[in-house]
Amino acid sequence: MEPVRFTNTELPDIIELRNVSQSYDGGKTFVLKDFNLLIEDKPNAGQFVVILGVSGSGKSTVLRYISGLQEPTGGDVLLHGKPREKEASVSMVFQQYSSMPWFTVLENVMLPLTYNGVPEKEAREKARQMIEVVGLAGHERKFAKYPLLSGGQLQRVAIARSLIANPEIILMDEPFGALDTRTRFQMQQFLASLWLRLQSTIVFVTHDIAEAVFLGDDIYLMRSNPGQIVGYFHVDLPPERNKLTKRDPRFIELVNTVSDAIEAVAAV
Repeated sequence: MEPVRFTNTELPDIIELRNVSQSYDGGKTFVLKDFNLLIEDKPNAGQFVVILGVSGSGKSTVLRYISGLQEPTGGDVLLHGKPREKEASVSMVFQQYSSMPWFTVLENVMLPLTYNGVPEKEAREKARQMIEVVGLAGHERKFAKYPLLSGGQLQRVAIARSLIANPEIILMDEPFGALDTRTRFQMQQFLASLWLRLQSTIVFVTHDIAEAVFLGDDIYLMRSNPGQIVGYFHVDLPPERNKLTKRDPRFIELVNTVSDAIEAVAAV
């Protein structure tokens, strides 16, 4: 399958990876090679972009480039059309629980503000507001660790911490992968409703096809060896997603279409 060709329109760019490559052995083999991705702004709407692919295709590596946690061997990583800067407004939520277990929920959510020198009183107030937004009011004084908090609650702490600095871009690397089926769906519904309020740019990595269709506006399909985007799907479902969404014939059709595409990519 040939790589997807991106066309730059009159809309402003938010994220662009241009001819990016990654090799760990001096160019003998490549995890990614001549990889391209373009995400443009959708005025007054925000967007939820999902990167979908089998394990080892380089999905998480792409997020690390955008976040600044990793530099590619070659190519360019651009935010708003310019080389990525260290102070770029980007937050990331990981699959593994990333809260500091020796801090309370409130202290964890405050961390980005504290790091940026926001006065403690102001940071506490903003953190309390964000904790309420993610549905954790009443848990502020609990230490952010299991079993004091459930897996879903711990990921809500991570999401609250990622949102409190009001980032332009939110990156999520399989954040619900460690949750049981029921909690995972609850978190998917929570994130879908939260995104409607935020109207920000979310880039979400998963290998779960139904999750990708439930959450995404746009789905990009990756192959491996080397990693490339070889498929694109627009999710033409109503913006508000809930349990009825998964019973929608169009949802079922999209899941089957994307599933067939994944199988075709894996067979190459």
